[in-house]
Amino acid sequence: MWGGRFADGPSALMEQINASIDFDKRLAEQDIAGSRAHADMLAHQGIISRQDADAILAGLDRIAAEISEGRFVFKRALEDIHLNIEARLAEIAGDAAGRLHTARSRNDQVATDLRLWVRAACERIDHALLALQRTLLLQAEQHAGTIVPGFTHLQPAQPVTFGHHCLAYVEMFSRDRGRFMDARARVNESPLGAAALAGTSFPIDRERTARTLGFAHPMRNSLDAVASRDFALEFLAAAAIASTHLSRLAEEIVLWTSPAFGFLKLSDAFSTGSSIMPQKRNPDAAELVRAKTGRVLGHFVTLAAVLKALPLAYAKDLQEDKETLFGAADALELSTAAMAGMVADWKVEKEAMLAHAQAGYPTATDLADWLVRVAGKPFRTAHHIAGTIVKRAEEMNLPLEQMPLSEMQKIEPAITNDVFDVLSIAASVASRKSSGGTAPERVREQIGFWGKKLG
Repeated sequence: MWGGRFADGPSALMEQINASIDFDKRLAEQDIAGSRAHADMLAHQGIISRQDADAILAGLDRIAAEISEGRFVFKRALEDIHLNIEARLAEIAGDAAGRLHTARSRNDQVATDLRLWVRAACERIDHALLALQRTLLLQAEQHAGTIVPGFTHLQPAQPVTFGHHCLAYVEMFSRDRGRFMDARARVNESPLGAAALAGTSFPIDRERTARTLGFAHPMRNSLDAVASRDFALEFLAAAAIASTHLSRLAEEIVLWTSPAFGFLKLSDAFSTGSSIMPQKRNPDAAELVRAKTGRVLGHFVTLAAVLKALPLAYAKDLQEDKETLFGAADALELSTAAMAGMVADWKVEKEAMLAHAQAGYPTATDLADWLVRVAGKPFRTAHHIAGTIVKRAEEMNLPLEQMPLSEMQKIEPAITNDVFDVLSIAASVASRKSSGGTAPERVREQIGFWGKKLG
């Protein structure tokens, strides 16, 4: 494959560090698609004969079948997916196979393969995130009025509905999908025809190969076409953000299935036991989703470090892009599917949620708002009064809604019996009617919005 420049083969160590076939064989489908488009274009342009092109295309079909059926023998000595397929094509098609690489380099070939792979990965992950959104939406529909504590600093803050909480993740994953679709739009340019780095002297038709492969258009600069991997970095960035969102939800599942919270229960399908403690039910699936986020973040950092000092155009450093992409995509797809399974599987413990929502004086803000709205106090003054009343309630070991009116009036005489209308958990939640708020009627509006959007 190297031609006449080298008299001897590589050392065993060089072969080991140089070979990429162990992982880039995953690009076989994309490599064959690119070769088909290239061969057809070469014949259409009269650069090779139609007879040779037909022999090449038939050979590629046969190789695709062999790979699909598990009969193809990948050889490390042939280094990468491109040379493995080319060598097998030579065995099948003879001399015609040698014409396929006309007006093409492995540099533009691998860039094309990788863009095709990333484009498909963006679509797969978008579908997986959509399935997760739909599952969360079903939970939101079932729990539009289920009260759960809302936290800041992991301390009880204000009561919200569990449906509202689920919809927060629907929003996050919607933005994740947008990032992947943005990445898909930018990756959808064809490097094919850029050759090694400078283009080619053959009269190729890059528009034709771009159309055949579903690209929006050919890339405009041959150096950029073979050297750029920002599309891969963008994919990894989107994957890292989506994984972070998954990890946040996974952390909540870990917390909420613990006896300290008891908000959720997972069935045997998404729990494991202990080898020594028979009572244990461990949320291992959620813990693994949380952990795999570190793997995805690591892949992003790895590729950024590889790219940060590369001069134009191609360098073998770029061989390291594939394992980061494959690893991140695999981890994210598995984590997204596992999360959708857990969300569909969990059992919501409404009583535990409500009990926790009542702890920590979560309607103190409602008291302050009442003082502003009814008693005409400035908010900072009302905030101070409410804080003083909470302190007194703690001393009396009473929730706010059970505080004697006389005790509150000792602190603020303007308080009347009407204040009790706002101090219950249910009243607090129902009052949050501002756009985007947690009031059940607003939650149901958002459920309707997302039901139409997600289909």
